[in-house]
Amino acid sequence: MPRKSSRLTTPDRDSPRPYRRVVAKFGTNVLTGGTDRLDLDVMSALASQVARLHKQGVEIAVVTSGAIAAGRHRLGIRERKDIPFRQVLAAIGQSYLMQAYQELFAGHGITIAQTLLTRGDLADRQGYLNARNTILAMLDLHVVPIINENDVVAVDEIEGAKIGDNDNLSALVSNLIDADLLVLLTDIGGLFTADPGLDPSARLIGRVDAIDARIEALATGSVSGAGVGGMATKIQAARLATGGGTDVVIAAGKEPDVLVRLVNGEAVGTLFPTTVDRMESRKRWMLAGLSVKGTIVVDEGAAKVLSKDKRSLLPAGVHDVRGTFVRGDAVDVVDPAGKRIAYGVANYDSGEILRIRGVRSDRIEDVLGHHFGGEVVHRDNMVCV
Repeated sequence: MPRKSSRLTTPDRDSPRPYRRVVAKFGTNVLTGGTDRLDLDVMSALASQVARLHKQGVEIAVVTSGAIAAGRHRLGIRERKDIPFRQVLAAIGQSYLMQAYQELFAGHGITIAQTLLTRGDLADRQGYLNARNTILAMLDLHVVPIINENDVVAVDEIEGAKIGDNDNLSALVSNLIDADLLVLLTDIGGLFTADPGLDPSARLIGRVDAIDARIEALATGSVSGAGVGGMATKIQAARLATGGGTDVVIAAGKEPDVLVRLVNGEAVGTLFPTTVDRMESRKRWMLAGLSVKGTIVVDEGAAKVLSKDKRSLLPAGVHDVRGTFVRGDAVDVVDPAGKRIAYGVANYDSGEILRIRGVRSDRIEDVLGHHFGGEVVHRDNMVCV
């Protein structure tokens, strides 16, 4: 069962504080200080902050970038875009990255544990639970997990796919372990009204209560130089993490004591407060969308009912089916325009749903010769987005 949150309240941002379980994501541009190599002074400052919080009883998992940058520096060669070469850089750099973390945290008497994940690990339900149990066990043992995408085998990550970058990985980890707070540390101070590097009048947005089209538009095109993730991927990560019950903050990694200040409730960077209660583990797994095998297209009436009333999806509301899947697979549910409105677990396989689309639930057995329930996707097995 998911742990009950132990958040308290402080007045700084009118949201629950302080936090007791935190995921901190360190981006490449933060760890390198904008150079072509790991900046050990920056890493030391971040490790010191984690150590301070750790000694206060805060459970922290670190999601780190920087392996490819470390490998590039060790080889002393310039950037190349081909995937096998970048995988070689990741393989070389990962050991040096972990060595740096090992030495820095050992100075504080803290044990760390390298944890490499791929999308496949989290897409599989059993793999998801195994990863969750392992990381929670580390935290119970007062070990700090150092988590990274397994770049050596995860081609989608180093190609810069929208799902697979370390921003979204950190959101998945937050949902995986029931984190109270996800901190995305970057080389800028948060989400601004315009690009602060180009527009001197750009203002920091201190709080975002809803990630809508306007917020997404502000993030478009704001891509960091050395890392995979830009502001757009951070907004994606914020949407995923807040949807699972985790607050998110985007802040500058160079800000003094930024982690300590954030965990203790100070307003730094841009806060994305969650608006939902903690989900149980299976629904957070579905929300991640990593295991989707197909898509169910619903009509306008069903889309409204699902979005507003959170009801089950009945065959009468199904318009079409895309892809091939079997009963028990996770599926997207989209409206007629193709906009995702939910994830869920299908009660019937794709061919069966095509046969019963548009019919009343009491006629399912007449059409198929068997009956697994009156719902195509039951509301208890569905997460609206």
